[in-house]
Amino acid sequence: MDLSGILSYIAFFVITAGIYAIATIGLNIQWGYTGLFNVGLAASFAIGAYTSAILTTQPAPNYFGGFAAPIFIGWFCGAIMAGIAAVLVGLPTLRLTGDYLAIVTLAIAATIMLVIRNEAWLTNGVWGIRDIPQPLQTLVAPSNYVWIYMIIVVSFLIGVYLLIEKCLRSPWGRTLKSIRDDEIAASAIGKNVFSYKMQSLILGSMIIGLAGALYAHFVRYISPDTFNPIMGTFIVWIMLTVGGKGNNFGAILGAFVVWAIWVGTEFITVFLPSALTTRAGFIRVIFISLLLELVLLKRPQGMIGEKRAVSKCRGAHLV
Repeated sequence: MDLSGILSYIAFFVITAGIYAIATIGLNIQWGYTGLFNVGLAASFAIGAYTSAILTTQPAPNYFGGFAAPIFIGWFCGAIMAGIAAVLVGLPTLRLTGDYLAIVTLAIAATIMLVIRNEAWLTNGVWGIRDIPQPLQTLVAPSNYVWIYMIIVVSFLIGVYLLIEKCLRSPWGRTLKSIRDDEIAASAIGKNVFSYKMQSLILGSMIIGLAGALYAHFVRYISPDTFNPIMGTFIVWIMLTVGGKGNNFGAILGAFVVWAIWVGTEFITVFLPSALTTRAGFIRVIFISLLLELVLLKRPQGMIGEKRAVSKCRGAHLV
């Protein structure tokens, strides 16, 4: 592989890892800061991707959509639709906690994926949506476009990080932490726990939906198989666990580290015996699982643990 090929590969890596980092920040709001055990991430990811794809593609005879809308409208609406879906999910479920919430969100996500797969009039079913447009595509040669999209994704990642950090360092963010640490105590001092949980679920889902929309316009083709549980939910949870929940920089770091291991194991599978090459994907999952076990055993708080500030005005230190 020549130098240009290596640089292009690095750009592809940064784009994909950056998109997953955005999704991991969304999960961090829900789980890391509020304690919402949401395992239906793939649904938000898919809703954002399909909404943007339907709005921005050219008219198609086989399914609903093809409005040829501007791409930034597709991204915005993808995030909004993911937020609306979060409202519909949260209203009947957010009074549940722990494992019960996880079971319900998993079931709802599976239902949404079944709708995407079977309602061909809306999503083109198992055939998926092709020729999804890309922004600023005419500015450079096709071989150099990956750099344009890398700049777009990195800009979104930085913007989301700064915005969420600002929100979470406010009284709103501290209330989310109080609900996570002791929901009964937060309710006792007058906090509307259900309302704050709903806000957290909506905001996190919108960010995950935005990540899905960015992904759709990068790969230019999406289908129900794109958002399988491993790539849509499992790997994002591992990224947050490895990086460190309750820390947005840790979420970003975890996304890049786990994705580096994921794509790195692709090269390892080349050296496998021919009898095992068809199972290379499962072997890669095993590598990631071993990494997760190692982190949980040696550093359960993640690579960058949560920083707890205690009354800076009194000269207290971070613990």
